[in-house]
Amino acid sequence: VIDAEQGVSEQTRRHAYLLSLLGLSQVVVAINKMDLVGYDQGRFAAVAAEIGDYLGGIGIAARQILPIAARHGENVAKPATLMPWWQGGTLVEALDSFKRRPSPIDRPLRLPIQDIYRRDDRRILVGRIESGRLRVGDTLSFSPGGGTARVTTIESWNSGPHLSAGAGRSVAITLNEPLFVERGHIASHAEASPQRALRLRARLFWLSREPLEIGATLTLKLTTASHTVVVEAIERVIDVQDLQHHDARRIEHNGVAEVILKSRTPVIFDPFSDNQITGRGVLVQGFELVGGCILDAAAALPEADAHARQDGAGGNLTPVASSVDPAMRAANLGHTGGVLWLTGLSGAGKSTLAMALQRRLFERGFQASVLDGDNLRQGLNSDLGFTPEARAENIRRTAEVARLFADTGVIAIVSLISPFAADRSRAREIVGPAFLEIHVKASLDTCRTRDPKGLYARAGKGEIANFTGVSAPYEAPVDPDLVIDTDRYDIEASLALLLEEVEACFRFEPVRSHGTV
Repeated sequence: VIDAEQGVSEQTRRHAYLLSLLGLSQVVVAINKMDLVGYDQGRFAAVAAEIGDYLGGIGIAARQILPIAARHGENVAKPATLMPWWQGGTLVEALDSFKRRPSPIDRPLRLPIQDIYRRDDRRILVGRIESGRLRVGDTLSFSPGGGTARVTTIESWNSGPHLSAGAGRSVAITLNEPLFVERGHIASHAEASPQRALRLRARLFWLSREPLEIGATLTLKLTTASHTVVVEAIERVIDVQDLQHHDARRIEHNGVAEVILKSRTPVIFDPFSDNQITGRGVLVQGFELVGGCILDAAAALPEADAHARQDGAGGNLTPVASSVDPAMRAANLGHTGGVLWLTGLSGAGKSTLAMALQRRLFERGFQASVLDGDNLRQGLNSDLGFTPEARAENIRRTAEVARLFADTGVIAIVSLISPFAADRSRAREIVGPAFLEIHVKASLDTCRTRDPKGLYARAGKGEIANFTGVSAPYEAPVDPDLVIDTDRYDIEASLALLLEEVEACFRFEPVRSHGTV
């Protein structure tokens, strides 16, 4: 709605650009208050031409631009009597001409996982189908993990099971395989999976009164997932008055810009033009909503270029293949490489078990090494604190080192609290199939009683901030590869379970034929 007397204002342009961000391509422009300009046809034509040109520049073709005088009901529901020069129909008729969009049910399946419940011995995945259709027997792919499983049932809380469900339905499903799936993952059919990136370009509308600057850390909320992202670059700021681009190092209040966001975790999305739900997100800083953004597949930077910088140096890096392949190492060592990721509260027994396991494996001829959280923080990770962002980077670095160990045939035993499920999930993605998540489980009371480093006592006095179990949360693994309950098992029993897991997963048995190796 535009004031005929004032014409196209800056606010009008901002609101029009918001329509573009929201994907509202069907637009009717009502030039109101024609009574204030004497129902002048020339004035209407001038304003209509100006707004029409602007909308065309941002990719919106107005279905109709028409004059009204709302105060007098002129051309709102009934044809205008005071504007005989207008023969283009009323506002109500223009709104009635809007066409329905293609049904979401005809698009590829997108089921963002909202939560995982347990009923009896079943894991039930729940979420809302944003697009497509789901049927019992369908094989689903889960991003970003990449695992696949078949739908065995579509559950309902207050009725019998269903055979299918479509877009707009909230569903609860069970699978035939116990995949690692968590909130924020997206289920799709394997032949039409969403895209994935660690760096991506986004067009955003900045709402905060504090300017957005390069290096700022934000939370990107996209469907049910939350990603910690850093503003790596501000490519251009868009002047909403004339749509001209210009360089800038900050985005002011109500500014519109194209930026590069770098995520700590893989972002799963679709091109905004293909699916507005999985291509549109909001940005949060602290507890404040500070912006909205849309993601464009054509601008997404491929994950393989995740370390590339704008100066081009990253593009000159080429991975160097090892001259010794994993099979040769395994044949030489008698075992394959891998990562045992021991997670649990401080005092649960992770370090004790890790060191004891390293000794036992050494005695059995295994090449094993311990990556202990405290030791790493005295060297490689000495620059990191204990905020959620710093913990995430601590885990990422540790996982990268553990992967290098595993690639050289060593069994890396990681002893790290790693309190957040998303960070452990990323560690698993970095390492790959050789990753085993071991939950060293102990009650908080037990850990307080042991308190080998006196940390719980200090945390209780407020001397240690962000201490897991006291002033910071611990997200216990939902489906770990192994649980070691140190409330129940002594060290020998715990070691026996760990050694059995290592023998089963990493012991190398050479293939024999006709009496020769």
